[in-house]
Amino acid sequence: MKQVWLLRGGDVLASAEVAEAWGDRVRGLLGHSTYEGALLLKGTRSVHSVGMRFALDVAFLRRDLTIVATSRLRPWGLALPRRGGCHVLVAEAGAFERWHLGVGDQVEIREPW
Repeated sequence: MKQVWLLRGGDVLASAEVAEAWGDRVRGLLGHSTYEGALLLKGTRSVHSVGMRFALDVAFLRRDLTIVATSRLRPWGLALPRRGGCHVLVAEAGAFERWHLGVGDQVEIREPW
């Protein structure tokens, strides 16, 4: 997975990983007991938390990385696709609140120097 920064309006919110390969998207955050940062699942429209040990914040993003919907996903849950969503951003529950991230926000992914 590629290591990047997650930004909004030029401000860094968190370190992030981008899962582009099928295997990385399928594995997601399985095996983690906690997770600092965010994971962008490119080309993914829905997610599940089967086997997860902690709740997730989930954001559904348009192609331009604008958030169209968010939800909180408990362990062993399922987040169904949202209209207009073509990528999914996940983080440990509570992260979106700390980052003041919500519907209508446009995020940016930037590679470290």
